[in-house]
Amino acid sequence: MVKAHSLLYAVYVCLLVGLLIGGLLILSNLYNQLNLFYETREGLYINNQSTINFALGNQLATDEEILSEEGTGIRSTFRTKKHGLQTVLLTESFLQNDTIQSAHLIGQKLQNNIALYVANFTQSLSVSGKVTVKGNLFLPNERLKETYIENKPNIISVQGRKNISEVQLPKLSEDCKKIFEDRNTVKVSFNQLEAQNDSLYFNSFFNETIEIQIANSYLDDKIIKGNFILSSHDSIVIRNTNTLEDVIVMAPKVSIEEGFKGNIQVLAKEKIYVGKKAELTYPSVLCLYNETDKKATVFIDEETKISGLVLAFGNDVLHLENNWIETSDFDTITGTVYSTGKLTLKGQLFGSAYASRMVHTTKTSNYSNCMADVTIDLTHKPKVFIDLPIFDNQKQRYGILKKVL
Repeated sequence: MVKAHSLLYAVYVCLLVGLLIGGLLILSNLYNQLNLFYETREGLYINNQSTINFALGNQLATDEEILSEEGTGIRSTFRTKKHGLQTVLLTESFLQNDTIQSAHLIGQKLQNNIALYVANFTQSLSVSGKVTVKGNLFLPNERLKETYIENKPNIISVQGRKNISEVQLPKLSEDCKKIFEDRNTVKVSFNQLEAQNDSLYFNSFFNETIEIQIANSYLDDKIIKGNFILSSHDSIVIRNTNTLEDVIVMAPKVSIEEGFKGNIQVLAKEKIYVGKKAELTYPSVLCLYNETDKKATVFIDEETKISGLVLAFGNDVLHLENNWIETSDFDTITGTVYSTGKLTLKGQLFGSAYASRMVHTTKTSNYSNCMADVTIDLTHKPKVFIDLPIFDNQKQRYGILKKVL
């Protein structure tokens, strides 16, 4: 005769076995769902990367066509938008309710091998002191004229082919001028914005551009990243207590305090000043547009590092004095420096320089169409460096400057 409590134990055992088997089935189902989720995600990521490669290979030409991958059901789209002088490539891959987004800053891989280009409507270029140029040169005259400044010995090293330049510099893209025209943005003040984590301001490039209007000129203790424009009708002073990444700073006059480090685009019409020991990381932009009769300058103080583009344009050949880019001792610039006016180079440039007129300055004198104590080394520019597309050349290949999402 079976005792009642033995039957109860049997029921408990059956219940436990049932729960165990049910748990294993649930666990197996969850595992399969997790595998499916990761496989779907992997497929979306791979398809998104393929869409990026397709866009770059297709010269960023967009027609709103949806790209579909047979067999998976994954569909992708891409489009571009301007962010100052930079182009943002936005891609989306989606399957049912699952979506992968990415955003990249896009540039062009220049293949011209030009280290120095001086326009051909001035006298021959003279050199003095320790001058090193590695890369091809386009000059008013193939002969470099040596001169002696402050009784320094001349150590001249030129490794590159010399060519005769044109009267005008290589033409800039119309996009360089368009960035200073009216823009479609959401204009707000800091009081109208809500910072994430009480300190960080972030705006995705998939959203509308937010333009923050600076009221008192000084920018202090802010962390701002993404799709923003900081603007002022007069001037903006960026203190070194700020953290700025991928942000546009736009005002007639912009000053960057000594020791600042960040990744920004500065767009001005009267003056750009970069303080000592500042560091503008890749791909930063200093852009001055001046087509008035007044003088405008870009001045980069000592021991500053810039990776990207320094540009001054707008004047015609009769007003070379109106635009002037001037660097200082021990500066290091990686990328391109372009001035339709005057250009004073000191320190090191790992890239290319374009100027209507070179000027060397000392404490007592200015020397026209002269270059002294400078290194221009195109071969030292990193091979992975992608330039900003400031020239109209559709034959150049596009590449990724930076991933921003």
